[in-house]
Amino acid sequence: MAKKSRSEKRPKKSVKTKKGTAKRSKQKASLPIKILTVIVGFLFLVMLAGVGLFFFYVSDAPELTEKALEAPASSKFFDTSGTEFEDLGAEKREIANADEIPQELDDAIVSIEDRRFFDHNGIDPIRIVGSVIHNLRSDTIQGGSTLTQQLIKLSYFSTESSDQTLERKAQEAWLALKLEREKSKQDILTYYINKVYMANGVYGMKTAAETYYGRPMNELTIAEVALLAGLPQAPSAYDPYLHADAAKERRDTVLYTMLENNKITQAEYDEAVASDVQAGLQPLETNNEDRRISDNYMKEVIAEVERKTGKNVYTDGLEIYTNLDMDAQKQLYDIVNSDQYIQYPDDELQVAATLVDVNTGKVTAQIGGRNIAADVSLGNNLAVSTNRDFGSTVKPLTDYGPAIEYLQKSTGTYIQDAPYNYPGTKTPVMNWDNSYYGNITLRQALYDSRNVPAVKLFDEVGANRVSEFLGKLGIKYENIQLSNAISSNTQTLDNTEYGVSTEKMAAAYAAFANGGTYFEPQYVSRIVYPDGTEQTFQSEGEKAMETYTAYMITDILKDVITRGTGTNARIPSLIQAGKTGTSNYTDDELAQITRYGSVSPDVTFTGYTTNYALSVWTGYNEKLKPITTQSDMIASSVYRELMQYVSAGVPNVDWDFPDDVVRIGNELYVKGATDIPYQAPSYSYNNNYTPYSTVPSTSESSVEETIPSSSADVTTPSEPVTEPQQPGTVTPQPDPGTTPGTGGDGNNNQDQGGNNSPPTTQ
Repeated sequence: MAKKSRSEKRPKKSVKTKKGTAKRSKQKASLPIKILTVIVGFLFLVMLAGVGLFFFYVSDAPELTEKALEAPASSKFFDTSGTEFEDLGAEKREIANADEIPQELDDAIVSIEDRRFFDHNGIDPIRIVGSVIHNLRSDTIQGGSTLTQQLIKLSYFSTESSDQTLERKAQEAWLALKLEREKSKQDILTYYINKVYMANGVYGMKTAAETYYGRPMNELTIAEVALLAGLPQAPSAYDPYLHADAAKERRDTVLYTMLENNKITQAEYDEAVASDVQAGLQPLETNNEDRRISDNYMKEVIAEVERKTGKNVYTDGLEIYTNLDMDAQKQLYDIVNSDQYIQYPDDELQVAATLVDVNTGKVTAQIGGRNIAADVSLGNNLAVSTNRDFGSTVKPLTDYGPAIEYLQKSTGTYIQDAPYNYPGTKTPVMNWDNSYYGNITLRQALYDSRNVPAVKLFDEVGANRVSEFLGKLGIKYENIQLSNAISSNTQTLDNTEYGVSTEKMAAAYAAFANGGTYFEPQYVSRIVYPDGTEQTFQSEGEKAMETYTAYMITDILKDVITRGTGTNARIPSLIQAGKTGTSNYTDDELAQITRYGSVSPDVTFTGYTTNYALSVWTGYNEKLKPITTQSDMIASSVYRELMQYVSAGVPNVDWDFPDDVVRIGNELYVKGATDIPYQAPSYSYNNNYTPYSTVPSTSESSVEETIPSSSADVTTPSEPVTEPQQPGTVTPQPDPGTTPGTGGDGNNNQDQGGNNSPPTTQ
């Protein structure tokens, strides 16, 4: 066979090349199709997953009920027994029927909230897309919820933006679709009109019409209707009583949407926007008779809920379980607001008090004022105010506590109570009775409330360590000074950050009572949300001081009540400790006061047992109206009456003697400290405390209930126990080694220095 020439092979090769090129072209053409198929498949899977996730979420959606739709979106409050004591929406709410609602109100609501309300089935895709575009282009946020969805949210879920999770939005949309199938558009509008919060404790637009204008809804002007329709978006911000300019702007926005929606004419619009937004508003009347008992406590509960959860008690429909002991609260209210227990000098004297569980930090009762007007709701709470001076009640916290904690001083350490100037100045430190006791123990210096030793201890410890000690007890000063050794004056405007209040004092003293642990004051125990979930709250205690500090301070403060300045607080058989406090006026202030005898702007008492800590402040709202000797015992009397009441049903036990303390005679020393006298054979451990007023004459049996069965025998005091003298007297001091019981609760403010002088307190 003849060989084929090269030219004969070339065409064959050329054909093979064309086939390969065609194949590659076909492959290239199919690649986009494959990518598109993958994308479509992926999107289908995503959609399928989304549908599956949607139905997974809605499977747990709550059931639609008339009760949920009709109930106001307010919150209910419960005390420690589980009894409801407050419903924010119950006292100011009247239900409107559909035939009572004027067409103008329907038009105003639909125009401003959901223009396509009568066209959608509960969800408005056009509105959702529009809100997304708006939010991308603008700094402001526009919601995509329909009126139906807003009603669902008010009825079942929190209105806070932080709670708008994918699950919540899915359930909200699902329930909106169901509601649209079950109810008419007018029914949905009626539910909404009756449910929304309208500011000032008012729920529902019918109630708002009658409260704000004194007329039914069908008698309101177009301008008034527009104001009501615009309030639910931000009730407090658009409150016409407090924020007239903002209220007018919102009202006019509603009117403009009504004009755009062809619901009013141009002439009606012009007339309405020209009207005064506050025209026709009626004075707000508050029937607060029942709520007055716990009003101050309620204010702190609301603040704590908002601070810890971000929830709005007026719109989120919460069930709030508080730490309020209603029996103790009612007793405190009666003590302060009647003459059944204490004779008050007049109706103007104010009292503030806070009762705390020392082992948990729970605030179980509180009152922030006396003879509060019936029309005041959530008013000024003096119990948490820090703009008044607590005087010598700060001494255990700022002077003696730090001295024992950091310097390991003993109760038997001697210190000179003698003429003394504030370090670096020529300003003398004055004692409350303008006298000096000489060489006395720290125990006597505290229970007789001597100022000079207190300032000396503060200076020895140093401001930094004093601030550190106070900070662990929830107390701080913007600029702590030596004068704060005997005064809580912060020289700042009233706030709750700096200085002390009855709330802060009770919580701080509670750390002495429980052995050194500080618990932040707590008003709320548990919250149940509309969807059934709940959140519990518990104050986590933190170590604030050593056990020896807490015990040694407590041991001295027992003497304050049995033989020192606080004998008026004595309660038969009750084991307790406490401290008095008074503040003083400057010379300029004294010159403005007509007075007879000693006067003070503030008198306080803070005390505790192993169960409760209670702090009481007394004074006048007008600081220049003084407390005189006729009423300077009221603070300790309020303490005595309430502490006796709350202690009746709880164990009355003494504090356990700690391992890091030793007792020599009647004085306490930190174990291992360098100032312990060399008297080891005479060590006596004493875990018992017999109140001054109930010392048995024959045997221990008469006080058996106050002494734990595991306690050691009572140690007989080595010094005489004498009745306190009257205010203003001075007892000559014996040689060092004895501890006389002088005292009294006097307040002598003479010769206390000028305007720049530090305070003289007792």
